[in-house]
Order: sequence, then C-alpha cells, then structure tokens
Amino acid sequence: MNLYTASDPENIKRLSVKPVNARRNRQPLYAPRKKVFPRRTEGRFRRFKWIVMLITLGIYYLAPWIRWDRGPYAPDQAILIDLSSRRFFFFFIEIWPQEFYYVAGLLVMAGFGLFLVTSAVGRAWCGYACPQTVWVDLFLVVERAIEGDRNARMKLDAGPMSVAKLRKRVVKHSTWLLIGVVTGGAWIFYFADAPSLLVSLFTGRAPAAAYTTVAILTATTYVLGGLMREQVCTYMCPWPRIQGAMLDENSLVVTYNDWRGEQRSRYPKKARAKGLLVGDCVDCNACVAVCPMGIDIRDGQRMECITCALCIDACDGVMDKRGKPRGLIAYATLSEYSSNMSLATDEGRTAVQPSRVRNDNGTFVPAIRYFNWRIIFRPRTVFYAVAWASVGMAMLVHLAFRERLELNVVHDRNPQYVLESDGSLRNGYTLRVLNMVPTPRDVNISLVGLEGATMRIPEFAKEDARSFTVHAEPDAATTLKVFVTRKPTGAATNEFLFVIEDTDHADRATYRAAFNAPGDIK
Repeated sequence: MNLYTASDPENIKRLSVKPVNARRNRQPLYAPRKKVFPRRTEGRFRRFKWIVMLITLGIYYLAPWIRWDRGPYAPDQAILIDLSSRRFFFFFIEIWPQEFYYVAGLLVMAGFGLFLVTSAVGRAWCGYACPQTVWVDLFLVVERAIEGDRNARMKLDAGPMSVAKLRKRVVKHSTWLLIGVVTGGAWIFYFADAPSLLVSLFTGRAPAAAYTTVAILTATTYVLGGLMREQVCTYMCPWPRIQGAMLDENSLVVTYNDWRGEQRSRYPKKARAKGLLVGDCVDCNACVAVCPMGIDIRDGQRMECITCALCIDACDGVMDKRGKPRGLIAYATLSEYSSNMSLATDEGRTAVQPSRVRNDNGTFVPAIRYFNWRIIFRPRTVFYAVAWASVGMAMLVHLAFRERLELNVVHDRNPQYVLESDGSLRNGYTLRVLNMVPTPRDVNISLVGLEGATMRIPEFAKEDARSFTVHAEPDAATTLKVFVTRKPTGAATNEFLFVIEDTDHADRATYRAAFNAPGDIK
C-alpha cells in the first residue's frame, strides 16, 4: 500500500491503527483476583463432604497419637517415620531403608488409584479428598462462624474498616493461624515420639528443625488454605491439566443438562402463558453462589471445576421447591449428555426444544438416557483396578513371606589373603548381620562348602570352627570381623557360602563369597 503519491511526496496518508502494546494501551499481565464468597448449602453431597473432611482431618491429626505395643526394644507409636534409626513403622509393619521398594509400590498404587478414580468418577479426588479442598472447607467453616454467610461476608468486605470489622478479621485470621500451627505440629509428630516431642516443643528443647517445619507448614496452610484458595487449584496444581488425558466419554463429571434447562426464564409461568418454550432453569444463580471456585457450571466443563457437586445440591434444592425432578445439574457422562442433547436439538439442527424431551404431562420421554452404574465397569477402569490390585497384592505377599534376617559380607581388599607359617591361607571378611525384628535373638553363623576351611570370630572365640552362635541386637545391624583359614587341599573351587540362621529356624540368609588365593587376586 502506497503511503504517499508521486506527485506530492509530502502528502502522507495516516493509517487507522492503534499500537496494542504501547505503554498507554498496555493491559496488566495479571488481572487482580476477585474474591469468591461461596454460600453455604445443604444436601447429600455436602453431607458427604463433611464426612470425608472429618475422616481425613481425624486421621491426620490423631494418627501420631495411636499406640502400638512392639515390645521393649521398639517404639510404641503406631505410625512413625524414625529418621534417626532409618525405620518406618506402620502398626505391625516395619520398613527398613533397603526395602524402599515398598514406598515405590505405594506410589505406583497411588498413581493407578488416581487414574482409576478420575476415569470412573472424574475429579472426585479434587472435590472431596484433596488436602487443599479439605483445609479450604475447614477455613470456610471458621469464616462463616465468625463473619456470617455469603451476603454478610460480602457486605463486611465492602464496608469501611470499623472496630467490629477489625475484631472479626483478627479473630478469623488468628484462628486460621492456629489451625496452621496445629497442622504443622501434627506433621512433625509423625517423625518422633509424639508425647515426648510435644513436651519438648513447649519447653523449648525440641530440635530447630521441628520449629522450622512447624513455621513453614503454618505459613503454607494459612496462605494456601486461607488466602489463595481457588487460585491454588487453578494456577498451581498440575492435576487439572493432567485429568484431560484420564477422562473419556464415559467418565462421570458434574454437568448442567441444558437439554432440559434451556431456554432459561426467571418467570416460566408468564413465559409459557405467552407461548414461549422454556426449560427448568429459572436462572436463579444458586449454583454459582455455592461454587467455591467461582465458576458457572452452566457455561460447560471448565478446567477450574473440581466436581465437588455443591452446585448439584443447590440446584436440587431449587427443583424441590418448584416441584420439579432433580438432576438439572447432575453427575453425568459425556455419552449420555450428547445423546440427550442430540434428541433435544434434533441432532443439532435446532435450538433446544423442551417438547422433544418431555411428554405432555411434563415427564421425560423414554428415550432420555440416565446414568447406569454398570458403565463404570468398562475395560479402561477394569485395567486400572486390576493393575492397582495386582501391585497391592504383590506387596502383601512379599510382606508376608519376607525374611527378617539379612547378611552382607565385605571381603578385605588389603591384603586379600595372608600366608601363614604352616602354609595355610587366611582371608578376612566383615559380616553385617541384620536382625530386622524388635526382639534380640541368637543367630548361628556357619560355613558351607570350601573343604578344609574353618573360621574364627575374635570377638567371641579364639578357636577355629565351622560355625558360631552370636547374639544379634533387636532392630539393629551387628558387625563382625571373621577370618576364614584354609589349609592347602588342592581343591579347585574357591567359592563358599556364609549361612546365618536363627535358633528357631524361622529366618535364614546366605551370602556367596570367594576365598582368594595366590594367582587369582581380584
């Protein structure tokens, strides 16, 4: 495009365009947060959320205080991550560092469990059991108790600062901080004896790491659960992005059934009197008012939706008052929703027509599809369930049959052998006998193979023998220095077994070792 003419090069045309990124036109990179004031609601899903919240919080806060008698040589705390002795105690199960594969197995089970739940019932984890959801619910209980329900909180937030407002805010935030302190305190009780650590915390004798952990968890609980709330789920959590790969057309999600809700009308009786076709939705916005994420489920599926189903409770309450059937907002699958929507719109050729989905008496036509629980048991969910159960069963079987006695052997590297005055060869070994039960026991150590060889354990005896009985401390590794002596026999094999076995013959462990001689130094 020419900006000037050849006859008059000074006559420059002015283009009609605005610089989008000019400083005077530039928009803020991040929009300020608009507070969400969720309204309290009642219903079956809200009751279920109360139950889940009480159970999860009860487990988290009370589990460290449960006692479990393991005898005089082991801690009596049922659930304990003992970092000092590198043990994990869970009731009758004790996990050692070399058994970390159990933790890996639990992580694999957690992954398959999340995949199973998401593919079957959508983001049920996010809506009911996620720690962020649980603590936000707890903080909302405190906020409603102090400041009132939605309208009262909005009025208080918009009003000027006063003595009453300041008092309520101080009480609310102080309670939130107290919850954060209790949350951090409960966490550290999993890593030490809870009663003893509690006394140490209040007397100032606890380790600095304990106070630091409590401070960090107090701050994160207060900020994430009290101040950021829905922003954590929207901007910080990766699960909303991952869930798209886990959902399919048969996954349950919270759905606004616009095939029966449209067209919306605040005054449906007047609209019908005028001959207008209206649906069940009266556009009351009850579903929006109760949503903790601040979204409108009627806009369709949103990444922000955590499927807490509070909008279902709110809508069902409105339908009950109007004498209409529940389910305008409901858990539904994409396949059944698409089928019903196709019926209501004549396969997309028209807008939603209530007459296509209702009989003259207002009931729904038989062609309408409803959720069937059998759809959960499809190949995808069955695969996840089988994988989850298989990992769990393998871990249980391994736990039931695992040996609680282990042996590690290290051959001396310098010297690798010693030639004695009588022509015998002596090799030195360091044996580490691991007694993985919380009771002391006697363990028999013996040589198998290596004809003509004997061993000596200077700590227990000064004479040579083929076997010794040693005392193994409970839940500890006993380190022994062992010398194996072999007289010249001309035998070709230099391999043998160290065998350990407790006196009750309940546990047994072996280690294949090598006896070094001249000419085969390694």
